[in-house]
Amino acid sequence: MISYQWRGEFASAEVEALHAGSFGHTPAAHDWKAQVERHSLGWVCTRDGANLAGFVNVAWDGGAHAFILDTVVAGPLRRHGVGTRLVDVAADGAGAAGCEWLHVDFEAHLDSFYFGRCRFRPTNAGLIRLNNRHAP
Repeated sequence: MISYQWRGEFASAEVEALHAGSFGHTPAAHDWKAQVERHSLGWVCTRDGANLAGFVNVAWDGGAHAFILDTVVAGPLRRHGVGTRLVDVAADGAGAAGCEWLHVDFEAHLDSFYFGRCRFRPTNAGLIRLNNRHAP
């Protein structure tokens, strides 16, 4: 059974393993729990039974704007509506906290997911890669 929980319980190792498996990197000892508890408005955990199967972090500016970060769904559950529901629960949580806007940025191959299934609208935005901003 798939379940979704705003500010759900999780272990950092669970999120790191989910990210490593989805994004193809070696798991590290990243403390996801401390990071989101200190800096985020909330997060959503998706569980398939007892297993963490999805996660999204919802950062914010302390006011009207929230930001979707680190969206991930385990491979076998992709393209079954799990990610869409994950983002819906994040949007509900941010709205209930008083935010008026939910932002996301993403790679071009995810256009149909965020613009189609999740109903985000295209907007103008800018990006600076800070570790390389003075390079020619």
